[in-house]
Amino acid sequence: MKESVLAKPGGDMARKGALRLIQGVRDGRSLSDQSGALRALPVADQARAARLAAETLRHQGRADRVIEGLVNRTPPPQVADVLRLAVVEMLELGAPAHGVVGAAVDLTRTLGQRGRAAAGMANAVLRKASAFEGWADLPPQQLPEWLRDPLLDAYDEATMIAMEAAHQRGAPIDLTLKPGVEPIEGGDLLPTGSLRMRGSVQVSALPGYDAGDWWVQDAAAALPARMLNARLGEKVADLCAAPGGKTMQLAATGADVFAIDINEYRLKRVTENLARCGLTATVIAADALEWEPDQPLDAILLDAPCSATGTIRRHPDMPFIRDGYGVAELIELQTAMLDHALSLLRPGGRLVYATCSLIPDEGEVQIEEALQRHPGLTVEHPTLEGIEAEWITPEGGLRLRPDYWADLGGMDGFYMACLRKPA
Repeated sequence: MKESVLAKPGGDMARKGALRLIQGVRDGRSLSDQSGALRALPVADQARAARLAAETLRHQGRADRVIEGLVNRTPPPQVADVLRLAVVEMLELGAPAHGVVGAAVDLTRTLGQRGRAAAGMANAVLRKASAFEGWADLPPQQLPEWLRDPLLDAYDEATMIAMEAAHQRGAPIDLTLKPGVEPIEGGDLLPTGSLRMRGSVQVSALPGYDAGDWWVQDAAAALPARMLNARLGEKVADLCAAPGGKTMQLAATGADVFAIDINEYRLKRVTENLARCGLTATVIAADALEWEPDQPLDAILLDAPCSATGTIRRHPDMPFIRDGYGVAELIELQTAMLDHALSLLRPGGRLVYATCSLIPDEGEVQIEEALQRHPGLTVEHPTLEGIEAEWITPEGGLRLRPDYWADLGGMDGFYMACLRKPA
């Protein structure tokens, strides 16, 4: 059971804030898009509200199973969210039941006439829920049908359940260290070289933050740049560069790096991260489909726009705000970007194509079709440190899943492949 982060003074404000965030997700807004919604709250309550909202979304399926066994009829949507908040706070976050139940009943009463009418029901249901046994044995929340059904075509049911369990566990914080920097205390080196921090940490308070010794980057997200293996003096482009983790990896090799992104606002973060870490790259606001360098490039990293379905363990709101609409257009965009990027390479140059997606059409299928469109194009077999043989796909790419490294804390879902242009 996780340590309670809300069973402390100010918790009522945090609960109200969490409910507001969840209701925003119901309206189609991501948690990150609502970052300003809690500005009126003290900073500590903002953090607790964000944490409780994320955990409630992550465990909604389990909370619903508890609630469904204790009610005679489905509660109104806002009341149901209050019940879920309370169940997750008690059974997952370990907050004392008496405080949670009382606060939830008070919160229910603020939801208009329906809420006032449901207050007694909420009190009875949550008192019974506080004594529920078997929370840890409940199956993990399933992915929505628009995503689960196509993934079942690629993976079996056991794999799906394992991935859903990984989503439920959430994600630790991983750091990428600059070359020569020693691991900091409180972290464990992963097989691929990333440093995984133990427990909850405040990133800006960690040793080496101000010195720019490292940056936050999931272990899976750190592998495409390592696969590209940029070298001193090479001309390298990072297409779709923001927020800059891969750009910094490439710059740390001594390569001449061009960081390209269409979003000028997000590029500011790339510039800030480079400055903090004492690294240099040419930052350019441009459409990756139109940008062309002055001369052919030695290497390109294309982390293409995608469904981001590999990052659900970090973004539990994603299954609730997306419905699969637009994935076909993303796949078309990926194809166009891949073809354009290949045209920017010198003969014999290399390109790493990557997506943080679990959907094969955004990964394996893209590479299979690219090989058909471009005679002479080849896939270089992955030789990265710490990878396992089962991760390597038939066409020569690398398929990463959230259920991999289960004993180490998992990883984001990713696909990547290194393509070599004919000489």
